Parts: sequence; structure tokens; C-alpha cells
Amino acid sequence: MTTTVKISFLPLTDSAALVAAREQGFAQEEGIDLDLVRSTSWATLRDRMIYGQVHAAQMLAPLAVAVTLGLSQQPAPLAAPYKLNVNGNMLVMANDFAKALDPDVAARLADPLGTAHDFAAAIGLWRRKPVIGVVHRFSSHSLMLRYWLASAGVDPDKDVVLRVLPPSLTVEAMQAGEIDGFIAGEPWGSAAVEAGLAEAAAIGERIWQRGVEKVLAFREAWMEENPETVDRLLRALARSAAWCDDPASHDRLSELLSDPRYIDQPAHLIRRALAGQIMARPHEPALASPDFILFGREATPFPWRSQALWIYSQLVRWGMVDHDPATATRAAAVFRPDIFRRALTGRDVAMPGASMKVEGAVQLPLAVGSRRGDLTLGPDRFFDGRIFDPERIEAYLAEFSQTR
Repeated sequence: MTTTVKISFLPLTDSAALVAAREQGFAQEEGIDLDLVRSTSWATLRDRMIYGQVHAAQMLAPLAVAVTLGLSQQPAPLAAPYKLNVNGNMLVMANDFAKALDPDVAARLADPLGTAHDFAAAIGLWRRKPVIGVVHRFSSHSLMLRYWLASAGVDPDKDVVLRVLPPSLTVEAMQAGEIDGFIAGEPWGSAAVEAGLAEAAAIGERIWQRGVEKVLAFREAWMEENPETVDRLLRALARSAAWCDDPASHDRLSELLSDPRYIDQPAHLIRRALAGQIMARPHEPALASPDFILFGREATPFPWRSQALWIYSQLVRWGMVDHDPATATRAAAVFRPDIFRRALTGRDVAMPGASMKVEGAVQLPLAVGSRRGDLTLGPDRFFDGRIFDPERIEAYLAEFSQTR
């Protein structure tokens, strides 16, 4: 029997596993008729999800936490048993603004801490308070941008203007002079650079290596009521993610994503990011960033509850929610490793033995215990060297008390 599952998504490269699951037949082989519903903005996608117009959604990980906590509307419990990707976003700024940054763009991207201080100095030289586009208040990129700016003494609520706009409208907004730069998932940063509008100032992969990005989110009640369908969908996505990470698939994948039904941008633009080749400045050779975006390897899909708690810690840090143990528990419970294990144990999928880890502590590839015994975690370092211990949230927040 075939089951139809409607999933909302945005035109972004990190929708790859969903698109490939449909177009390469992985979903069909699991008895899933995948109906992908294109949305323009995260607000529209959120509402489609909450009001039951779709069964699931590609969702910003912090948005899933925020919706559950009722930070943008009445609380609506969501569940995220699968991560669609890590990394994949880029901060680009207008060419004139970028002149105040390190002229060696490779060195600029390799040294996020130094570049943050250069950025802070550039703010004072700019013709106005810089207007930086963010795709949603509750996005991983927005939280990383705040974290990065604050490391250099920049108050993101006072020293810059953060303007929310859909990812697909960022380049148009730069062309119109409405924003001075933006941080968004690919291919939009690359599109702005290729159009000659901007240079890369930072990439997410260097701010938090393997930082959480998009998740597959369900309304919690629907997920609990449809366990067999959820398990089949996760199995299809796991196969799709492995295919997406394979360099041999990148030509086909970039062509799929370039289709007007999905991203509607040139295939060569999409392919560069898939291959870890970043065009950081107009008309210059691409720079190598092999881990720019990951879909399946190194347990990328596993929903670590510690990552949900890192998101929660940033929401607390920036005054978006008050900290208390009960709220922290609700935030952590949005990520559902139990469902991931139920669906994928016994499959050819990396299966961590724990549900939380100390984030930022892995400096080099590390072999860890798993149910299959062969799991290697990649580096997950934060650019400033901090670590996040999910069992010591208060101590972690106290480290920032003098910077907020």
C-alpha cells in the first residue's frame, strides 16, 4: 500500500534529501508517495504545518523549538526525529562594506574571530547602521550571526539592523539597496556573489562546524498516530541523504534541485556548494570547504538533544525566552532520537549510543561508541573555542553575562 505524505519545503539546497527521495525513487520504494509543497517564506511554511495543510516540513531547527515553546504563536508541540543537514549557510556583504575586511578572502573565512573584529570596525565606517537580512528570527543562521557578532562586542539588537525576509528574495533586496548583506542557506549567498553584488564575510561551517540547520518536523500528535508511515519516510530519507553526499551524485542532484519546482537557480551554482567549492568574491576562483554542507555522513541526520538545548541556550541568551528547567526539558524533547532509532536501527545508518553530547568538544575526527561500532564524528568546534555542556546550561549562560 502506498501512503501519500505532504511535506512543505523552501527553495534551498538543503531540501536535497527530500527532493532526491522523491525524484530518485527512495520514497516510492518505501511505499511513500512524496508530495512536496513549495513555500516562499518560513512563516508560511510554519502555518501550513501548524494548521495541518501538510503532514511534515523541512524546518529551521530553532523554529521547531520556538513553535513548541509558543514564542511566535500559541504553543504547538512539534517533533523532529531527523536532521536534514548540517552547515550550508553563508554571510555575504556588499562589496564596498567588504573592503574593510581582510582583503585575502580565504584568510577572512578561515579566521572567523578576527573577521568578526574587522566587521565590528567596518560598522563604524559604513554609511548607515548596516542592514543585514536574516531569513527568520528563529533560524540557526540568525542565532549564529548573533553569536559571531557578539564575540567582537557588537550588539545585534542595537549596532545593526536585522531584517527578516524570505531566502529567495535576499538577492533582489540587495539589488534594490534595501539590505547591505544577508545570511542564508545556499544557493542564495552564492547567487549574490555571482551577480557581483557581494563578497562572503563568513560561512556557517567555520562559525560552528557541523552546526545544526534544518530538520524534518512533524506535529507531535500526527507523528505519534502514524508510526509506520514515519518510519518508512525516515528510511527513505536516510538512503536519500547517503546518495546526496556521494560526489558521484552531484551532477544529477544539482540538475534536480535547479528545476523550477524546487530551487529554480542554475545547476552550476548549486553544484559548487554540494562539492564544497565556495565562490567568495566575484570573478575569483572558488575556495575549498569540503564540509560546507552535509546530509548523511558522520551521523548528520541524528537529532542530538544537546543541539536542541544549544538552540534553547541562545534563545535564553538573547531574551527570547526565560530560562527554567521545565522549559529546557520541553525544548530538548523537540528532538526525538527515540524515533530515529526505532525507524533506522538495523539499517546501514550511523547510530549513536547516546542522545546528548558535549557540543564543540570534537577537534579532530573521533571514533565513538555506537550500536554498530563504527561511527566517526567529525569536528564540531565553535569558532571561539567554547564548549556547550547540556548538563551545565546555567554555567554556559553565565559566560555570556558580560557580553549581553
